[in-house]
Amino acid sequence: MLSHSHQTPNKDFVMKPSLLRLLGVGFLIMSKTSVAEAEKILLLETTQGQVEIKLLPDVAPKHVARISELVETGFYDGIIFHRVIPGFMAQTGDPTGTGMGGSGQKLDAEFSQYEYHNGTVGMARSMSPDSADSQFFICFDGCGHLTGQYTVWGQVENGMETVEKLAVGEPPAAPDQIISAKLID
Repeated sequence: MLSHSHQTPNKDFVMKPSLLRLLGVGFLIMSKTSVAEAEKILLLETTQGQVEIKLLPDVAPKHVARISELVETGFYDGIIFHRVIPGFMAQTGDPTGTGMGGSGQKLDAEFSQYEYHNGTVGMARSMSPDSADSQFFICFDGCGHLTGQYTVWGQVENGMETVEKLAVGEPPAAPDQIISAKLID
């Protein structure tokens, strides 16, 4: 048979008010640092209307940083959508409007398994995986085969109807353009 001894609590241990305050401050600091920062949105004002693209820094941090840098300098303001293929994608980001230009800074690929679907935004590139620069495309429904082969850096949250109204062609006869691009919270 097990015997039970009666134990009295340690009367020498008392939570002092200063310790309680310290613990409270610690919990407060922990809760404030765990709150996620608001994610940035790229707002494109186009000749057809607005497009809001949620940036995905967890998927492609270097590409999001470079796109943000280009936006802050006004790089995309006035650039046309030089390649719009119904059922596939709309491409922009070339200051020459030919599909051959860029900002002059190549980026190493940040491939992921983020699935390309309607509204997914990815980086255009040549045959070399590490050749993305400033050109990007917004997918319609026919982009699933690009998953894992082109860097994803954004997802349209509002304005796909605007993207679907863009003038079609490679390049279009009368191309639509990005009037302005800016980052918002």
